[in-house]
Amino acid sequence: MARFTRAGAVVGALTLVASLALTGCGDEQKKPEFVGGAESSASAAPGTSEPAAPAEPSGPPLTLSPADGTKNKPVSTEISAKLPDGAKVSAVTLTAAGGGAVTGTLRTDGSAWVPSAPLKYGTRYTATVTATGPGGTSSQGTSSFTTMAKPRSTVGSGLYLFDDKSYGVAMPVVTEFHPGIPKKDRAAVQKRMFVRTDPPQPGAWHWVDNGTQAYYRAPEYWKPGTTITVRIALAGVPLSNGRYGDVDRKATAKIGRSFVMKVDNATKKMSVYENGALVRTVPVSLGKKSTPSSSGTMVVMEKKESTVFDTRDDPDPANRYVTEIDFAQRLTWGGEYIHAAPWSEHVQGRQNVSHGCVNVSMANARWLFEKTRIGDPITVKGTERKLAAGNGWTAWSLSWSQFVKGSALPVPEGGSGPAL
Repeated sequence: MARFTRAGAVVGALTLVASLALTGCGDEQKKPEFVGGAESSASAAPGTSEPAAPAEPSGPPLTLSPADGTKNKPVSTEISAKLPDGAKVSAVTLTAAGGGAVTGTLRTDGSAWVPSAPLKYGTRYTATVTATGPGGTSSQGTSSFTTMAKPRSTVGSGLYLFDDKSYGVAMPVVTEFHPGIPKKDRAAVQKRMFVRTDPPQPGAWHWVDNGTQAYYRAPEYWKPGTTITVRIALAGVPLSNGRYGDVDRKATAKIGRSFVMKVDNATKKMSVYENGALVRTVPVSLGKKSTPSSSGTMVVMEKKESTVFDTRDDPDPANRYVTEIDFAQRLTWGGEYIHAAPWSEHVQGRQNVSHGCVNVSMANARWLFEKTRIGDPITVKGTERKLAAGNGWTAWSLSWSQFVKGSALPVPEGGSGPAL
């Protein structure tokens, strides 16, 4: 490989589409299509999230946050109350001026009630919270507040996840920010990044060093058949330098069957496992000594049945070429792919001759291309180069104990992200 510089400019609303001409096997490449997720915009809807009307309050009134009469509150505002000892919230209502009821959900730890979508800018709301004590006593509080005007300066966000699509077992939840989130703001942002899995599985967030991306994953690969529901509730979240989060993004996706690829440089073979069973052994040619392949666990990020690798801007003339490529599957931002390489079939399984890619025969490339999904993992071992953090969706290049150290919030034993 020639070089890797991850940063790159993420512009506008973070809806980038990669160029049709790709650079591969050693040169930096633009990102695949950036998926914004479904933007959440409704702020008031019929119905509320509270149970049937509670009994008439019999205890002291509750003190709510926001306090009554507060102005210029962010549209990410959550409702909370100072509770008597032993009491728990039993009902919350939030109503916009004009009578629109806002739906929402209590956080799992009971600390606050979170509206299901951003509130409207410049709107007056009235919140009522009811709590029930151990002896059946009921306390209630009411507060009215007004949200701020729409801010001029925002932080762009995005979500690499398509709604209602199926992914591989190693697909991390990947969110991106531009500009990157400073360390002092990450805990506040992470508190608004919600993930729910069915069946339930522990998980945690991990921030890349410059704050431009955060990954969410479980300790092990997702269970096949898992449904992942994500809400990146960034809209209106106050951040440094007078900026605010741009919009909420949502997606619900499915994890498919288990399809795992393992490449051993010692044998020059790829072992392919489907649902735990070995289904094929594929001869490979990895990167030659001057352009080694990366060792580590990567995931398939993008697939192109037919494309062009163009490395004419490489500083080393020996690494410049323009080649038509079939069945290309991106593994890194730096230009490593699995792809058909008919020119190296005679040495596949015996010698490394590529510029860093995983070369396979035309027949094996077609078979792999037809079998894989975005998010399927491939682990390469035994090469001279270690996979660089952030060079692709590198959530699985760290052990679980290392991964959780990248969280901006404490991670309970076993792991869990903010949940509703």
